[in-house]
Amino acid sequence: MLSIPWDALSPLYKLIVGISMGVSAIGIVLAIVGANTGTMPLLYTAVGIIIVGVLLHVGGLVVRGRDARAYRLAQENSPRR
Repeated sequence: MLSIPWDALSPLYKLIVGISMGVSAIGIVLAIVGANTGTMPLLYTAVGIIIVGVLLHVGGLVVRGRDARAYRLAQENSPRR
């Protein structure tokens, strides 16, 4: 058994989650700047960037589900002791 659950995740999932967190963080910073300066186009752009980050995160969940399904099928088809 692995001591850290992050070690068991696929590299693709880790990449997608990292990118989604970075994109969402950029969107949040831009939203704060846009709200404080009153720049509505920047604020709307920031909201769009945050939505892209959320969609990437959902894509990561799809990849994680696919990996879990493949792992489960591999465990079912493996010979038992």
